[in-house]
Amino acid sequence: MDQTQLTTFQAVVEQGSFEAAARVLHVTPSAVSQRIKALEQTVGQVLVRRAKPCVATTAGEALLRFAHQVELLEREALGADTHRLSVVVNADSLDSWFLPVLTEMPGVLFELHTDDQEHTTDLLRSGAVMAAVTSEHVPVQGCRVERLGVMRYLAVAAPGFDASDLHTAPVLVYNRKDRLQHRFMTARYDPPVHYIPATAPFNRALRLGLGWGMLYEQDAINAIESGHVVDIRPGRYLDVPLYWQYWRIKSTTLETLTAAVRTAAADALLSR
Repeated sequence: MDQTQLTTFQAVVEQGSFEAAARVLHVTPSAVSQRIKALEQTVGQVLVRRAKPCVATTAGEALLRFAHQVELLEREALGADTHRLSVVVNADSLDSWFLPVLTEMPGVLFELHTDDQEHTTDLLRSGAVMAAVTSEHVPVQGCRVERLGVMRYLAVAAPGFDASDLHTAPVLVYNRKDRLQHRFMTARYDPPVHYIPATAPFNRALRLGLGWGMLYEQDAINAIESGHVVDIRPGRYLDVPLYWQYWRIKSTTLETLTAAVRTAAADALLSR
């Protein structure tokens, strides 16, 4: 395939429009359009869904993965000084144990994405990222999977919060993908919910008594010891297994990243 066309295709999907891709590539939007049409003619399928923003079709997602893999392997082969890796991580891992991994990767520029651990493989599947911390143990096509360990969560609330009935008490949820609190209740109920999609405000809302919620065990212990929250169900917890999924290619950069993730997870997560 024509490398210029592949690079243009990447730019359109990553930038979200033909015009934005043209600015990044320093060409005209017409040139971008011509290159995409030529690439689509080569593969015989529509690759870009012309919308706002532009997104890859199913065929385009497979090609996007291929384009990113070619780019990474080419830079390694040429001995480039820097590499860029796109990775998606669940918010609690990003806030706790994952960031130090980046310090083990000199010469690598990261583009980090965050999503619920049950949905991080969506970006891996689409070709937007090269690796993912996920709760999904079934490997995405073309990927390897390794078990990292378990994140344990405790149910907490501000002192004095009435948590006698979790099915009717207000609950704090990160976003509509977050099912931790509902899984902890073990039954189907529809409690009043506050959606607070950021870690610091979520933790503050807990301390203010807006509702109860699940905290990563170490964060929960620290907050309990400081008197900001209490464990509302002592002895109960929720364990979430985490896995590392990454492209199945012979990349020194990805192998180094995987080793660093493996080490950091072994220190931070439960092994069970």
